[in-house]
Amino acid sequence: MQLNIALLPGDGVGPEVIAEGVKVLRRVEQLTDAPFNLETELVGGIAIDEVGNPLPAAALDLARRSHAVLFGAVGGPKWDDPLAPHRPEDAILGLRKALGLFANLRPVKVFPSLINSSSIKPSVLEGVDILVIRELTGGLYFAKPKKRWQTSRGRRGVDTLRYTEGEIVRALRVGFELARRRRGKLTSVDKANVLESSRLWREIAIELGKEYPDVELEHMLVDSCAMALVRTPSRFDVLVAENMFGDILTDEAAILAGSLGMLPSASLAGIPREAGRRGRPALGLYEPIHGSAPDIAGQGKANPIATILSVAFMLRYSLGLSDAGAAVEQAVERVLEQGYRTQDIAEEGAGSVLSTTEMGQRIVDAIEV
Repeated sequence: MQLNIALLPGDGVGPEVIAEGVKVLRRVEQLTDAPFNLETELVGGIAIDEVGNPLPAAALDLARRSHAVLFGAVGGPKWDDPLAPHRPEDAILGLRKALGLFANLRPVKVFPSLINSSSIKPSVLEGVDILVIRELTGGLYFAKPKKRWQTSRGRRGVDTLRYTEGEIVRALRVGFELARRRRGKLTSVDKANVLESSRLWREIAIELGKEYPDVELEHMLVDSCAMALVRTPSRFDVLVAENMFGDILTDEAAILAGSLGMLPSASLAGIPREAGRRGRPALGLYEPIHGSAPDIAGQGKANPIATILSVAFMLRYSLGLSDAGAAVEQAVERVLEQGYRTQDIAEEGAGSVLSTTEMGQRIVDAIEV
């Protein structure tokens, strides 16, 4: 069966890192009998420039027709006007909503070979292997009213933090199920001392936890969690959080892995199941968690590893190619163990600093299925 993959490179370094992800897919295609059909459409700022819409109908249609979506990054100073009717970021928000992708999986793993690349001391980083589940389609980013207006006393703005029981249950259930497959501990992050939505979140977590007696459930306020992530990160197994909390915490957690350029993500419409080689594909959107980095775009400095690890996620969760996904992850680890680095993870005086394309090619050459 032909596997259809939508490529949405976006802006800034997005096209550069997506190009390396495509090389990985083509290598997997060579090593297996899996036929990939890759199609590309515009999203983000470049789509605003070309057609006046950050998420053109053609891009959304392509995503819906595909088994998986590989997304780059969107945005940049060119489109930062707060009065503009459209923003590049509307593309990714619109895709998540339209495709029903409510669960964002963000693994934070410290590779032993990169333990000195982080600004956190190595003794704190030993054994860090965290999976963050971020709820994607509710909360402040989507609920209404959301507006700005002028009053006789000055300008005002409002965003609404709203969650339904159903939205909370499905996000928490993904967390419980994945904790059950890992080390059996789930940390539910909230701000229940202040927010009513968080009190509801905690109440539902406690109720749902009764269905998972084999999973240790703890509750942690988001500010305490932010501190613990850099002081005692190895205490965490699976974290689950509402949309904005998960967004902020995972960017903070990037310091553990050494760089935002190391962190992949998968956005799914349900509990992920690792299918066999010919398992039934399930639509997911895969992207590095870093931004468009316009300051280094076109300079060959972007780290493609987050995108390549996102491709590994795609192979496992949407394309039914778990063995190939594992092979890609192993190739990344081998290249790092050999001392190769991109600029963002290079230690002072490192001799093997590679460009975006050079790092991508090293990983492609190391893939063994």
